[in-house]
Amino acid sequence: MRIPQLAPTQDAALASALQAAIDNKTKPHGSLGVLEFVAHRIGLIQQSHTPRIDRTAVVVFAADHGVVAENISAYPQSVTWQMVENFLQQGAAINVFARQNDCALHIVDAGVNHEFGEREGLISRKLGPGTRNFAKEPAMSAAQCEQALQHGMDLVAAMSVDVLGFGEMGIGNTTAAAAIMHKITGIAVAECVGAGTGLAADGIRHKQQVIEQAVALHAGAEDPLDILRTFGGFEIAMIAGAMLEAAERRMVLLIDGFIVTSALLVAAKLQPDILDYCLFSHCSDEHGHRRMLQHLHARPLMQLDLRLGEGTGSALALPLLHAAVNFLAQMATFSSAQVSEKSA
Repeated sequence: MRIPQLAPTQDAALASALQAAIDNKTKPHGSLGVLEFVAHRIGLIQQSHTPRIDRTAVVVFAADHGVVAENISAYPQSVTWQMVENFLQQGAAINVFARQNDCALHIVDAGVNHEFGEREGLISRKLGPGTRNFAKEPAMSAAQCEQALQHGMDLVAAMSVDVLGFGEMGIGNTTAAAAIMHKITGIAVAECVGAGTGLAADGIRHKQQVIEQAVALHAGAEDPLDILRTFGGFEIAMIAGAMLEAAERRMVLLIDGFIVTSALLVAAKLQPDILDYCLFSHCSDEHGHRRMLQHLHARPLMQLDLRLGEGTGSALALPLLHAAVNFLAQMATFSSAQVSEKSA
C-alpha cells in the first residue's frame, strides 16, 4: 500500500501576497479575526491568490466495534445500523446541515453489524460486521487495517471537491478514539475518556478501566499503524486514509470532533504535513477533544458544545469558509474604494 507523500503548503511569496491582500481590504488589520486566518490557509492549500470554494462534501463512515462487549456504551450496538438507516432516509442532523449548506453527503458502510443490501445512497465498503474486541485481541488484522486505509484513499480519489469534511457513526467508537489518543499523545487515559453517548460517572470510570487494561495487554503497539490496527475501528482507519488522499489532492480538510480527530492523530503521525491542509470546525464537548486540539496546536473555528459526531460540526462550519474566501474575492480594497487606511 502506498501512503500519500505530502509536502508542506508553506510558500513565503504566496503567504506574503495573501496577507497583503487581506490587510489591504477596507477594514482595520486583523478585524475579521479567524476569517482572515481561514482565507490565508485556504489560499496556501489551493496555491492561489484568489481561493474558491465551489464544491463541498462530507463523507460519513459507519462501523461497529467489538469492544462494546465490555459494556462501554450507554446505547446498544444496533443503534449504529439504525442511524445509518436514518441517514439514508434524510432524517439525521447531518442531513439537515448538509442540505442547508448545499453540501454533498456520502454515507459509507465501513463495517456495520447489519446487512443493508443494495441501497441507494449507501456506499458499501464493509470489511466485516465490526472489529474484534480490543480488550481481548487486536481490533483488526494488518490486512484489514491496510484495506480500510486503501478504501478511504480510493473513495476520495474518485471525488472532485474543494473542501472535504469527515463524519462517523459507530457505537463504541469514542472508546477506540480515546485509546488511540492515549497511545499517540501520551496523555493519561483519564484525560482522554468521556461520556460518549451519555455515560454516567460510573460508566466513564469503567470505560477508563477497560482502556487501561487493553493498553497494558497490547503494550507492544507503538507504531501508528499498529496502534490503529489494535485499537481503531474500520471507520477510523478509512477516515485516516481518506484524509491522506484528500491532502495529497490539495483539498481543504474540514475536521469534525473527537473520533475524526483521532483518525487525524494517526494520519499526522504518518505524514506530519497533513496539518497544513486542515481546518478544525469546532471543539467538541466530548472530554478529551480539547486536549487533542492542544496537542495538534489546532485552532477550532467554533465552540458550540457539540458532541454528536456525524460530521455535523464540519457542515456547520462551511458558511465560515465561504465567508472567508468571499471577503477576499469581493471586498473592496483601500485603493479601489478611495478610502484612507487611517480612516478605517
